[in-house]
Amino acid sequence: FCPGCQALQPPVPRPDLFRLMDCDRSFRIDPEQLQRRFRSLQRAVHPDRFGQRPPKEQHYSEQHSSLINKAYQTLLNPLSRGLYLLELSGVEPAKETDCDADSEFLMGILEINEKLAELKNEDNLEEIETLIKVKQEQLTREVTAAFEKDDLQEAKKLLGKMKYFANIEDKLKAKKVPS
Repeated sequence: FCPGCQALQPPVPRPDLFRLMDCDRSFRIDPEQLQRRFRSLQRAVHPDRFGQRPPKEQHYSEQHSSLINKAYQTLLNPLSRGLYLLELSGVEPAKETDCDADSEFLMGILEINEKLAELKNEDNLEEIETLIKVKQEQLTREVTAAFEKDDLQEAKKLLGKMKYFANIEDKLKAKKVPS
């Protein structure tokens, strides 16, 4: 907001999402603090509050609101938060074609995908869901440790593994939705 006239200003190009959400630039965040900041910012700039303002301010309000949503979603999710931290550090994220993942890990992913393809009932779905959740929690702990040691290459490798599990999670969600 302009300090003089209190008019909403355009968002800065490529803002630091951690600074926007008033968080330390760290993999370890406080989700409750993040949510409080998200709600506070949205209350201040939500488009519904700018319906009677000039069109330019309405447009800025939509831009800010969208940016705040993006920041919240990016920082709330461990995978996207980790990838964003790598980006801020100038480290390219692992590509699907990078074969840094060990063959044992890839075989495990293949087995899970095969189980998912052969699913017959809800029980197996829950079994796979639990397995994925446990693996994601373990990887999140390992990524946290890698970032805290400032081992960006290890974090990159672990985030690459997290991507595989995120893809399986997406497939699980698709299976759950009745077609």
